[in-house]
Amino acid sequence: MLQAVQVPQRKVYNMYKYNNTNMFKYVSDLNIPNGVTKRLECPNCGERTFTVTNNMGSLLWNCFRLTCGVKGSERVHLTADDIRAGFLSVPKAVEDTFEMPRHVIPRTDNLYLRRWCARWDIDPDELGLYYDVKDDRVVFPVRHGGAIVDATGRSLTKKLPKWTKYGKSGLPYVIGSGSVAIVVEDCVSAAVIGFGSTSFVGVALLGTSLQESHKGFLTQFSTAVVALDPDALKKSFIMAKELRGYVDNVKILKLNEDLKYRNPEDMEKLYGIITD
Repeated sequence: MLQAVQVPQRKVYNMYKYNNTNMFKYVSDLNIPNGVTKRLECPNCGERTFTVTNNMGSLLWNCFRLTCGVKGSERVHLTADDIRAGFLSVPKAVEDTFEMPRHVIPRTDNLYLRRWCARWDIDPDELGLYYDVKDDRVVFPVRHGGAIVDATGRSLTKKLPKWTKYGKSGLPYVIGSGSVAIVVEDCVSAAVIGFGSTSFVGVALLGTSLQESHKGFLTQFSTAVVALDPDALKKSFIMAKELRGYVDNVKILKLNEDLKYRNPEDMEKLYGIITD
């Protein structure tokens, strides 16, 4: 005769008991330190498919179970120690180890360099540009805390690659001051819109890829305006979506031309969007 076997009852969860408000309270109460990700049982469905990350002022949570799908993000307060230890600072090792190559010199009297800068109406002396004697490049130094921690050079000839990096800091090229970041692809656009500004900062990603170091750096701004080239509009929307977990106010600027061309309509849009 078969004996009945008692099967332990699985805990039943209410699939709809958590909304954004009480989920935020739940993950906040976990007190997860900055830079840490924890995997644990989902409070909504009970599966161990729930992760919570504290990433430089953003709490992000997500359940990977398809039938649950609980997810969200909220800004949280960062302590001064968190900021110093996080993305907004450059590791001391980077500052200590980066050295400008010997063939990159602080001379801007090269005729071709000055002609190239004149084309974009930027002043190589005021920007503190360098010149790569070996590869014939204009070099934009990446500064942080008063120190040069990286650099990127643009070929003055048809030599490829057009742009090259000299270091591995992961930081963008930045110029200007203010609480609004204008996110662009290259240093020229950043210099054109950011030099001398006290309202916004030109932030050049040195490409169209948004790295974690870029996201962390941008957390210090109240607003980020994504202003990539017209042919990268789809990527602009993707980038803006990623940044919304790091910056409170994210906008997209639809351009007719790259900002370095100073298209009057584009410049009007830019000044309009940052004063909204």
